[in-house]
Amino acid sequence: MVNTAHPAVDRVRVALRGHGLDPKIRWFDEAATTAPAAAAALGIEVGAIANSLVFLLDDEPLLVLTSGAHRVDTEWLGERLGGTIGRASKDAVKAATGQVIGGVAPVGHPSPLRTLVDVALAEFPVVWAAAGHAHTVFPTTFDELVRITAGESTAVAP
Repeated sequence: MVNTAHPAVDRVRVALRGHGLDPKIRWFDEAATTAPAAAAALGIEVGAIANSLVFLLDDEPLLVLTSGAHRVDTEWLGERLGGTIGRASKDAVKAATGQVIGGVAPVGHPSPLRTLVDVALAEFPVVWAAAGHAHTVFPTTFDELVRITAGESTAVAP
């Protein structure tokens, strides 16, 4: 039986409720730390997984919610944003989100993060995002992701 209690997941649940949402958070028996693993566990297309990737834009954390079918072109995106994008360390991810790599949710962070939402996620009526732990996901939509994160919808690669 999977443990369905975790402080990071509780913070995500509270944040979602604060935005008027109460989706059913789904717990997996095994960790789903990659988009293909989560898609396989859900029986859906990998593109419907909203990967939560933390980067540093110069020295500031940047959350990019990208379709599991895409890779972020950091050089291209950095040029569009007027800075340099690099991958955040696991410690920087934890500090910025309160969550660990593989389970980073779009919400539930200690303080708001600048967030970009991949326009490719709009192709799917339902997208799935991590809920603060590598064993969790929740269903949402592209429009809800943009709204609850105060995100900017954009392409993440040319």
